[in-house]
Amino acid sequence: MPTPQFRIKLYSDGADFKSMQAMNDNPLVSGMTTNPTLMKKSGITDYRGFAKQVLAAVTKKPVSLEVFSDDVDEMERQANEIATWGSNVYVKIPVTNSKGVSTLDLVKKLTTRGVHLNITAILTLKQIEEVCTALKGGAPSVVSVFAGRISDTGRDAVPFMKATVEHCRRAGSQCESLWASTREVYNIVQAQDAGCSIITVPFDILAKLKMW
Repeated sequence: MPTPQFRIKLYSDGADFKSMQAMNDNPLVSGMTTNPTLMKKSGITDYRGFAKQVLAAVTKKPVSLEVFSDDVDEMERQANEIATWGSNVYVKIPVTNSKGVSTLDLVKKLTTRGVHLNITAILTLKQIEEVCTALKGGAPSVVSVFAGRISDTGRDAVPFMKATVEHCRRAGSQCESLWASTREVYNIVQAQDAGCSIITVPFDILAKLKMW
């Protein structure tokens, strides 16, 4: 089969170091994301050590690393530390904590300071608009909408992603839209057709593309 070619940037999503090394060597993979939940499932207990191991291997592609506190003040402290681990680091901040407390003020504070951000776990049109407003004029950033989880509720995720693309455009050229929680290869086509800048893809779905 011919190798699929996409205009959209493909980011690998996972927490297996060997797989991340392989993705780093794959020219069709433009960046990487991981999170504490994936790390826990992989048996990783030393977050800082694992992150620095990854960043020692992946030096040119962007790597998104998430804060793991549920307290907004502690999120800020962790974000400031994680941002120092590498020039290619994007700090992942959930749009709310587990209690539903918004992180928008923190997002605004961090982006104004120059911290590269990946705002994650976005599920509503209101969150999309508010996050893009908070990021406007700030540092390079990514707006990660959980399109797969939206689809799991029986709704079409594509209009949400088209809205994200438009709000990111208004926020400025440094704000990129990202289709997250990918469920199948076809989501890559959908994300590209919606105009998204990036899609995160788990290792097993990337393998289905037969890119190597």
